[in-house]
Amino acid sequence: MADLKLNLAGVPLQNPLIAASGTFGFGKEFAEFYPLSTLGGISCKGLTLEERPGNPPPRIAETPGGMLNSVGLQNPGVERFIREDLPWLRKQGTAVIANIAGNTPRDYCKMAERLSDSDVDMIELNISCPNVKQGGAAFGTSCESAAAVTAAVRRFCKKPLMVKLSPNVADIGEIAAAVENAGADALSMINTLTGMRIDLQTRRPVLRNNTGGLSGPALLPVALRMVWQASSRVKIPIVGLGGITTWRDAVEMLLAGASAVQIGTVLFSDPYAPVKILAGLEAYLEENHLKSAAELTGKVRPW
Repeated sequence: MADLKLNLAGVPLQNPLIAASGTFGFGKEFAEFYPLSTLGGISCKGLTLEERPGNPPPRIAETPGGMLNSVGLQNPGVERFIREDLPWLRKQGTAVIANIAGNTPRDYCKMAERLSDSDVDMIELNISCPNVKQGGAAFGTSCESAAAVTAAVRRFCKKPLMVKLSPNVADIGEIAAAVENAGADALSMINTLTGMRIDLQTRRPVLRNNTGGLSGPALLPVALRMVWQASSRVKIPIVGLGGITTWRDAVEMLLAGASAVQIGTVLFSDPYAPVKILAGLEAYLEENHLKSAAELTGKVRPW
């Protein structure tokens, strides 16, 4: 049987499949379906310094090929996460990644410092959330601001640091290189694309926030292209996400240059998707006489 284990920037994972932040909560609902040790890791619901109620509803809408959301980082705050959710997560036999978001670099630094003294395995710096009025995507849309917030957090972060990049930029390779040079240990990409839908009767946007983040299968070609472009610019590992629904999508993402993958929106329609994707990935490796998933990383052969 092929070996699915990998080391992601110093964090050992049982396999390259990670539940994406914002789609898996803190895992308690999914633990009713299968052991969470099935997963290589869990990127927890995005945390902020203080508890956030999120944006007012409606904040989720279906679209062809995906989902539009403007949840707005609803979460219990970092201290309550450490106190109430992290002890349970630590018992599940999988890597725990704390996804953090903030309004200012100071917010990110304070959370990174606090979480560095906790039992999380890795910190994922979310500088790409399009659904908050301050901070969020604003940090991730230029090389200067993305590098500045990464460098600031690096000084306070004792854990492996992964930076989640926005697709809402002109040159993803430049952003990736800037973040690597600023001290990131890994990249995760891509976050959602900013989108909008309009109600024909009211002529108002469907979402109360007017715009939201588009996720789901429609994103896969964009995510593959961006992971491929970024992988040629950096040496640090990339965790690919965006529209992965099947094992075939996961294999494509590895071939594009990812070392691991995150799955998200598919979990809303099929909570067993991780189990199916892992089984398909193992079968593909066996059929192609590959000893590990790492042998797929970056092996796309462009024309």
